[in-house]
Amino acid sequence: MPRPTNYNQERRDRDRAKAMKKADKLAAKAEAKERGKSEGEVEATPEAETEL
Repeated sequence: MPRPTNYNQERRDRDRAKAMKKADKLAAKAEAKERGKSEGEVEATPEAETEL
């Protein structure tokens, strides 16, 4: 008889993979931002600009 599925472990694995993917994306974004600053490129509009 097979063992029952451990749903909590599966959820932790998915969350861990999701967190690693997010960290990789943020690291790549930060690296691209630093590369842009070193080349002297500055964006004209801020990223967090919102209109009310």
